[in-house]
Amino acid sequence: MVQGSQGPLVSIEEIREAARGLEEVTRPTPLVPVSALTDLAGVPVYLKLENTHATGAFKMRGAWTAVRKLPAAQRQRGVLTYSSGNHGQAVAFAAQRVGVRAVIVMPETAPQLKVEGVKRWGGEVVFAGTTSEDRYLKGQELAEAEGLTIIPPYDHPNIIAGQGTVGLEIVEQLPDVAHVAVPVGGGGLAAGVATAMANLRPEVRVTGVEPEGAPGFNAALKAGQPVRLERSHSIADGLLPLSVGTITFRHLKGRADGVLVSDEAIAEATFWLRSEQCVMAEPSGAVTTAAVRSGALRTQGPTALVVSGGNADPAVLAAIAKDM
Repeated sequence: MVQGSQGPLVSIEEIREAARGLEEVTRPTPLVPVSALTDLAGVPVYLKLENTHATGAFKMRGAWTAVRKLPAAQRQRGVLTYSSGNHGQAVAFAAQRVGVRAVIVMPETAPQLKVEGVKRWGGEVVFAGTTSEDRYLKGQELAEAEGLTIIPPYDHPNIIAGQGTVGLEIVEQLPDVAHVAVPVGGGGLAAGVATAMANLRPEVRVTGVEPEGAPGFNAALKAGQPVRLERSHSIADGLLPLSVGTITFRHLKGRADGVLVSDEAIAEATFWLRSEQCVMAEPSGAVTTAAVRSGALRTQGPTALVVSGGNADPAVLAAIAKDM
């Protein structure tokens, strides 16, 4: 790790090590050109399709890295995480691959599709409230009572290193990349991508995209440190933490800017990706496309838009389709 002003930062060597470890469970995801977005933006635009993983989202990169790197004795006691869905599925997947127990604390409002996804990979689901704080507190209680190791959803160096492999792949697939847009919730994916770019292509602009109703990263940028929101709300259910992570923000500060998109723009982009591009994106994964299509994001040279996942709630998709 490289020393930052408040402790070690993830290094490019750690991201490369994570990429080697991921060869056991997944392959690099496609980076595909989209002519309609290119015509709109005036520069080549590509989609980085993280929805093509076995678990349907980028989260398996960090979850597998974190579980794989646990000491054997600690791992054998079992793992736990708190998640609105995609990270929970990824931890359950990783735990199943190494043959250990996984407990996933989810919100009572979690989409049934994501609950079923956790169970499909052998995870034990526990429901706790509706906020990320509710899940965190219940997770801490269960982990202490049952001797489980917590795999955080974003604010951990191994998670950031795993998510950083997205940036590694983008550089390999698009050597002349000039701009990367990434969805931001807790910031693990954006932190990993920004760290990869800072080490490999420091001239590349990295932009974190958030819903207007959950502007944790933008609030942190203005304050110079993570800020706890009073509430968060959006159809992008995977981007609703009340604050960007402390560790993730250290990796993002000075390396990424932020833009906000409305739920209307997110809904339109989700529908457009599915109906016009055959890309099965969930609203959280469609925010980067929404930023381009709505004009919120001004691209600078060849641009990669990360589509972070495709595990959409069917009820949300039906409501979006009805309104289009």
